[in-house]
Amino acid sequence: MPGKMVEPTLLHYSVHMILILQLIMLPVNADASEKLVEDLFHYIDEHQDDFVQSLKDWLAVPSDSSDPRFREELIRMVHMTAERIRTLGGTVQLIDMGFETFHGGQTIQFPPAILAELGNDTDKATVCFYGHVDVQPAKKEDGWKTDPYTMTEMNEGNLYGRGATDNKGPVLAWIHAIETYINLKKDIPVNLKFIIEGVEETGSPGLEELLKGHKEFFSDVDYIVISDNVWLSRKPALTYGTRGNAYFFVEVESGEKDLHSGTFGGIVHESMRDLVYLLASLVDTSGHILIPGIYDDVAPLTEEESKLYESIEFDMEEHKNNTEVNTFLYNTKEEILQHMWRYPSLSIHGIEGGFAGIGTKTVIPSKVIGKFSIRQVPNMQIPVVEKLVRQKYIFTYRLMH
Repeated sequence: MPGKMVEPTLLHYSVHMILILQLIMLPVNADASEKLVEDLFHYIDEHQDDFVQSLKDWLAVPSDSSDPRFREELIRMVHMTAERIRTLGGTVQLIDMGFETFHGGQTIQFPPAILAELGNDTDKATVCFYGHVDVQPAKKEDGWKTDPYTMTEMNEGNLYGRGATDNKGPVLAWIHAIETYINLKKDIPVNLKFIIEGVEETGSPGLEELLKGHKEFFSDVDYIVISDNVWLSRKPALTYGTRGNAYFFVEVESGEKDLHSGTFGGIVHESMRDLVYLLASLVDTSGHILIPGIYDDVAPLTEEESKLYESIEFDMEEHKNNTEVNTFLYNTKEEILQHMWRYPSLSIHGIEGGFAGIGTKTVIPSKVIGKFSIRQVPNMQIPVVEKLVRQKYIFTYRLMH
């Protein structure tokens, strides 16, 4: 039977333009600020070991939102976070987010989302902090030098562990900062609100509905701080936008059961071979996406925008070293930044099915599932992208058969 391709399915997408503002919680008076900073950092130095231990405890929780086997741990992580906010005196709501259906049909409870607030002084501004406590999958065999869920200190004091920077560390940093103010009996100069979720790494399903359904919670918010980002260089920076994401599964089925290549190789359609061909047809080796029409809605690069990249502080060699790659696809700072920020990209993430273990196995898998995603930029529309992907696969599949 010819290989049967199930149309690619869209998993999720995320908002691609988020305005953020970092607010430093210090009084205006210079003398008071200097004294407060001195007190704060003295307390931090004295309690550093406690702060680091808290991070270690959080990183030990394998709160992987993509794997249903870790769902109980993920829910436990959300409850741990809620309890920490309660100990600060915050009012916490745990919002039921319903059920999630995984690719393959399994249905499982979403972790709750946290809406919390601390302070309601009408004379103060209100800052809303967003963060997440779920993580992406991590296994030592993926290339980690240590167990990813055991925090390890290496390279002159750097702390390594899944979630250390994305995003448990930043969430804890805010909690520790507030805790420092409280324990020093210092007035927190702003009201604080928190929105913390447990499925950011899988696209934040339900987040938009949560925001729309709790408009009153955000009605008095003056500033929103997004903790989930990094600086491009050592210079402090404001991040005002990130690329969104459209994630796809494509399934190819060639029969009802796995077969032996020694007996059937060469006389049957092979799902793995067809899937590899289909995935390879999406993007070339330079990173250019081969889906017709995918760039049509991308705003053209203007001369004014092009000049903005020239003054941005960015060390290509340092970025290369931090990324631990030998070379980039582009040779100039401007091209690198543009392709990180303003152009879409397509990445192939993996394949389910077939043989992936150590050793050899001459199996022809009956069904395989490929995973890829397309990073979105302003003006791109998810329904349009999904339609273009489907058209591309239908056209390519017909050429194959």
